[in-house]
Amino acid sequence: MDSGAIRRRLALGLAVLTASGLLAVAAPGEAQAAASPSCPGRKVRTLPFSTGTVLVYKRGAYICAVTVTKKPGVKRKMSVSVQARGSRPVVDEGRFAYHAGPVMVHAGRRCVWLKGRVGQGSVSSGWILC
Repeated sequence: MDSGAIRRRLALGLAVLTASGLLAVAAPGEAQAAASPSCPGRKVRTLPFSTGTVLVYKRGAYICAVTVTKKPGVKRKMSVSVQARGSRPVVDEGRFAYHAGPVMVHAGRRCVWLKGRVGQGSVSSGWILC
């Protein structure tokens, strides 16, 4: 083989290795993102109920929430709602397979009321994080 053919084969081999390496690194992150939705900030509350959980996060003056189902992969009616005292609730609802939300509100120093629903199960927090 001449040196041009060797270079081409080496370049092709390097391209295949690079592509497979990128796929191996990218695929787990995408699967993890679908399995564990998150909001910015630190988790401050977990509100479990019979068919799911509402995860509550805080970052500065903002509150963010996500409703996660206990049985992922099956589309069902889900919702998540966050309301700062004195404001209207911010809601995400529909038929989802994994989670509803995230939804975020600017709460400042006000209390918030969180609600979550998956199928027939639901949770309502009352005024919290005051």
